Amino acid sequence: MTDLAQQLARTIFTGFERHFSFFQEITRAARQSFEQADWEAIRQASVERISFYDRRVQEAISKVRSTFDVETVDDALWKKVKAQYQELLVNYRRPELAETFYNSVYCKMFERQYFDNDKIFIESDVDREELTKRDRVYLSFHLKDGGLETCLREIFSAFYFRIPYQNIERDIVHVAEAFRARSQFGQMPDETLRIDVLDAPFYRNKAAYLIGRVVSSEGVQPFVMPLLNHKGTIFVDTLLSSHEEVEALFSFARAYFMANNSIPVATVSFLESIMPKKPISELYMSIGFHKQAKNEFYRDMMEHLENSNDSFVVAPGTPGLVMMVFTLPSYPFVFKVIRDHFAPVKNITHAQVKQRYMQVKLHDRVGRMADTLEFAQTAFPRDRFAPELLKELQEAIPSQLEMDGDNVVINHLYIEHRMTPLDICLANGSQETVRAMLDDWGLAIKQLIAADIFPGDLLFKNFGVTHQGKVVFYDYDEICKMTECNFRQIPPPRTPEDEMSSEPWYSVADGDVFPEEFLIFLSASPLIRKTLIQLHPDLFEAQYWRDIQQDIGRGIHADVFPYPVDIRFINLHREAFELTTKAAAG
Repeated sequence: MTDLAQQLARTIFTGFERHFSFFQEITRAARQSFEQADWEAIRQASVERISFYDRRVQEAISKVRSTFDVETVDDALWKKVKAQYQELLVNYRRPELAETFYNSVYCKMFERQYFDNDKIFIESDVDREELTKRDRVYLSFHLKDGGLETCLREIFSAFYFRIPYQNIERDIVHVAEAFRARSQFGQMPDETLRIDVLDAPFYRNKAAYLIGRVVSSEGVQPFVMPLLNHKGTIFVDTLLSSHEEVEALFSFARAYFMANNSIPVATVSFLESIMPKKPISELYMSIGFHKQAKNEFYRDMMEHLENSNDSFVVAPGTPGLVMMVFTLPSYPFVFKVIRDHFAPVKNITHAQVKQRYMQVKLHDRVGRMADTLEFAQTAFPRDRFAPELLKELQEAIPSQLEMDGDNVVINHLYIEHRMTPLDICLANGSQETVRAMLDDWGLAIKQLIAADIFPGDLLFKNFGVTHQGKVVFYDYDEICKMTECNFRQIPPPRTPEDEMSSEPWYSVADGDVFPEEFLIFLSASPLIRKTLIQLHPDLFEAQYWRDIQQDIGRGIHADVFPYPVDIRFINLHREAFELTTKAAAG
């Protein structure tokens, strides 16, 4: 049996190594795409990378079954398999990912009743602190060796690109000025400071990011330097130096970074040092390890349940027609389950809902669509469910609900960050706050459609407001591509009877959208309608939407910066950039 256990463990481990090799190969290609300004290649690579994991898991399962004829659980054998697998992870540099891969293979092969810590890694054996000490993933620079400008020059020199910097000395001056103006350590003597920078840039969309921290006796301050490619030359776009700016860059509403992380636990440890409020699950998610993120999230949730005593309840807000949503008040997430039956107005299937949630995960979310964690066969303690919620679940999702002893098991659900529904914020906010939220709602719509996403249902209840006050879309059952819509202007009535009729006097086909009607459905409040027209009048004109469609058709991808545009150096030092551009063109 020991030989068989060794072979099974080795087969699963080899499957993981194959997966990680493919993952790294596609991730490393991001640098070349950035240098060549091949933004479509970066988008396509991001999509492909997400699907790699499930393919490799299925390959490993097929190998195990075809080679060893394993179909049923043998407790004694699989305890030995896990022990042998643990041996393979001694001194291994990616043990936490390998544990998760093992769990994925085992859990897809066998039923939930066979899941326990003797046979899978419900509890991790990884000593994260020891791994982080052993493997260093950052470069260190000391200001005492020549001052801030010299240190910055060394940092930029440490990162190799095949295209040149547009004007590195100009950028060093801009970064140094920003550091001294914005940094809490700006007034401290240089000899007390050390700068650490992750040894691999992070790539996403049209930018490369250098991620770092300033370390002194007073503490740690994060910073990020976004690099952009303009006509084959690189320039530093700005300096992000506050916790809020850096956390927003790693927001759950943005796409995953492409970064060469040979030792993920050490990279995550570095990120945790500059974003201590971010859960580890989100940090793994942000760098593309979404299965590891699920594992970390589940462990965190189980620990929270053990250390809390409140009950799951129906989530506040207008009930969805497609999703049943509940939450745990002490935990900042919501749990969304597809209802068994939809209202007649919802012409959609369960399969289409799942496809649209996957579409969001694969798409550039431009900071405006919430990411989700998808779970299957998830068990919750039954005594933590409020009776009213349990009754509603039994009525709304009977086909997906199972009572298993002391547990409530839900067959399929999505988990995402809890936000305050926008309609609730608008109902309770001051006039100034309402105006700001309506403005950001309009910006959210414009950024989504520029990224070829039509939300479908623009009602305020389908948007949430984050703790930073940003409007984010989270109801995906009606989304589609902009190119799938036909934006029309309502034709003038032919007769007075047409104008008075409750029915349209014009034909309406599938895919037809009339932006003029948006105001009617959005709100009955004259103040809200007036404010929207003042802030975003173009959203209610069909021609604006058709213009966006034409841009998308021509391959024009609008820039959506994950930081305030007013801190871009090109805005603060426009003359320097214009002179450089003229000189380069001359």
